[in-house]
Amino acid sequence: MLDLKKRQEYYQALINKNSAYEGIFYVGVKTTGVFCRPTCPAKKPKLENCEFFKTAKEALLASFRPCQRCQPLSHPNQVPAIVRILVKAIEDNPEKRWKEEDFRQLLSIDVSTARRQFKKRFGMTFVEYARARRMGLALRHIKEGNPVIDAQLTTGYESSSGFRDAFSKIMGAAPTRANHLILKTAWLDTKLGPMIAIADENSLYLLEFVDRRGLENEVKRLRKRLNATIIPGETSIIKSIESEIVDYFDQRKFIFNTPIHLVGSPFQKNVWNELRKIPPGETRSYLDIAKSLNAPTACRAVARANGTNQLAIIVPCHRVINTNGELGGYGGGIVRKQWLLEHEKIK
Repeated sequence: MLDLKKRQEYYQALINKNSAYEGIFYVGVKTTGVFCRPTCPAKKPKLENCEFFKTAKEALLASFRPCQRCQPLSHPNQVPAIVRILVKAIEDNPEKRWKEEDFRQLLSIDVSTARRQFKKRFGMTFVEYARARRMGLALRHIKEGNPVIDAQLTTGYESSSGFRDAFSKIMGAAPTRANHLILKTAWLDTKLGPMIAIADENSLYLLEFVDRRGLENEVKRLRKRLNATIIPGETSIIKSIESEIVDYFDQRKFIFNTPIHLVGSPFQKNVWNELRKIPPGETRSYLDIAKSLNAPTACRAVARANGTNQLAIIVPCHRVINTNGELGGYGGGIVRKQWLLEHEKIK
């Protein structure tokens, strides 16, 4: 039985459709007999008509039936069918210059629906995603030593200036300077909400919850610091971390073997490596970490390094708490931090 404070917290999350609570709780609505996700778009019940459950199974056992709108028995971030169709269309013909009228003529999909669904999923429209995909191909052509004009024509640009402008806007570098690091980014679904992974074929550079505050600036800093181009795609490293993340959330394995690349100062890297030594199910304080680095007065610096970690869960900054035992901060949200710590204690 939840106490009043926790009930009020969950109810506020329900009212706000707070995605950080996905997988944390389900709500049963006494007046309708259904149970929902925290992000259900349906009209919100009064607090006194709500029952909160940790799992969908608990809600079912309490005689609630699954909501038809938010479908709590399916994956909390399952890819909508429209998005799957659109992504497949791009991959089947990645060099095609897609236009909005193609939705109706070739895919029989409403333009506004496609734009809304794709924007919600990837933070960009279908046309923008397709353009980024074409530019990724252009970048590969250039890196392989082919003339820029070939890449320009391959991606369907008749004007060289238009090609260069589009390339620079998406990739962050002009075509003639495209001899730098290429990173791929992909979306990973988890019980606590979607995450974004950025990697090449050798290492993982970033793993964060999509709704983390400041994520866009993190990605920009990563791209600038590494002089890198980041494009949609998949690598063997991304496949590896996706498999390990599934194992982690299913409690099959809490140890990660996917190669990582730490991007930071020597002190930050020392802190992050120290965090990786904290066993699952245990916590350390910022002071503990500082002492382990022979810098007992550097608690604040440790906290700052902890906050700039770009490899959530793998570099377990969620296992660091305040000296007084309070949870402290967490980039992915305190609710997620608490869930992760409780999740790791059940082994």
